[in-house]
Amino acid sequence: MGRIPFPLILLALALLVGAALGFNALYQQRLEQVAEEGSAESAARLVGRPRPDFSFPDLNGFPREAAEWDGRVLVVNFWASWCRPCRREIPAFVRLQARYGTEGVQFIGIALDNREAVRDFLEELEVSVNYPILIGEDDAIDTARAYGNGLGVLPYTVLVDREGKIRHLQYGEMSEAQVETQLRQLL
Repeated sequence: MGRIPFPLILLALALLVGAALGFNALYQQRLEQVAEEGSAESAARLVGRPRPDFSFPDLNGFPREAAEWDGRVLVVNFWASWCRPCRREIPAFVRLQARYGTEGVQFIGIALDNREAVRDFLEELEVSVNYPILIGEDDAIDTARAYGNGLGVLPYTVLVDREGKIRHLQYGEMSEAQVETQLRQLL
């Protein structure tokens, strides 16, 4: 049996890499399209309605309930330690919490992870998180659905006004400027 020529191996490898990159690009495009369609549906259904209740333990195991923050503008962020866009959002959320906390804004992170994974992740961060991180594990999936995330996209962020009504839903990563624009409308 003869050897396969090296240029042929390189060509086959290049074709495989190209196919993988192309598939990934199509997958990302479809995910964005589905998220946009789902976001419009969820927005039409939930914007203006009261926020669902939730109760999850914080990092110290103490139960925290949504009602604890009644009267504040809430930024409820569903995330996971393995989610790269989620990781990118957190430093911006820390800055915004510091900037707007005295004006009645409260960020809340609900992790779809276990306590150990969240602690490990937070230790790796270059910033100290200044808002409650709740450990939702698998139960957070149902809560995210109740907040309009039927697609299971992460990150997923919901802004709630001082009256407890949902005002904005966001599939995927939110920039600091996007969050700030939404917050200013609610203050």
